[in-house]
Amino acid sequence: MKKRTAKIIKDSKQRGEWAESVFMARAAENGLPVSKPSGDSSSFDCVVGRPGKFVAVQVKCTMVEMQNGKGYVCSVKKNNQTYCAGSFDFLAAYVIPEDAWYIVPAKLIRGLQSVCLCTTSSEAKYEQYREAWHLLREASGCGEATEEPVSEPEETRMGPGLTRMQGAMSYFRNYLEKGGR
Repeated sequence: MKKRTAKIIKDSKQRGEWAESVFMARAAENGLPVSKPSGDSSSFDCVVGRPGKFVAVQVKCTMVEMQNGKGYVCSVKKNNQTYCAGSFDFLAAYVIPEDAWYIVPAKLIRGLQSVCLCTTSSEAKYEQYREAWHLLREASGCGEATEEPVSEPEETRMGPGLTRMQGAMSYFRNYLEKGGR
C-alpha cells in the first residue's frame, strides 16, 4: 500500500476536522452507523451505534514520528490536559503516514498525554488495536459488517482512497438491495 505524504494539512485544527471526516467514512465502510454532534464542545467527536446503544469516540490523528523513527506519537489530551474518566468510550487514532487506524478502549489511555503507535519494537503496546473496528461493532451492538470492504489486487488498485470509496459504495449497494435494513 502506498503511504501518504506527511504534509496533508498544516493547520492542526483543520487536520483534526479532516481526520474526523475520514473516521466517519471508514466507520461507514465497516458497517458502523456513525453520527457527529454539532459543534466541538463535547468531550467526544462522534458516536457509533443505534438508539439504545451508542458509544462515544474521540478522534485523534498524528504525523509525528518518534525520535528513534520506530513509530508515531499521538497526543491524547485536550487543551493540554488529560481527559476525565467517562469522557468517551474509544479513542480512534489515525496515523496519517501509515494510513492506519487504532481503535483503543478509553480505559487503556486514561491519564495519558500521548501514546506510541505503529511501533516496530517488541513493546508495541497498541498494535492489537490496529484496524480493530470489531471493537466498535461489539460495543455498539451493531454486529458484524454485512460485507467486507472491497480489496483489489495491488497492480489494479488506484490508491487507498479509491479502494475505500469502492468499499463504501459496495456497502451502500448491499444495504439498498436488502431494502434499507
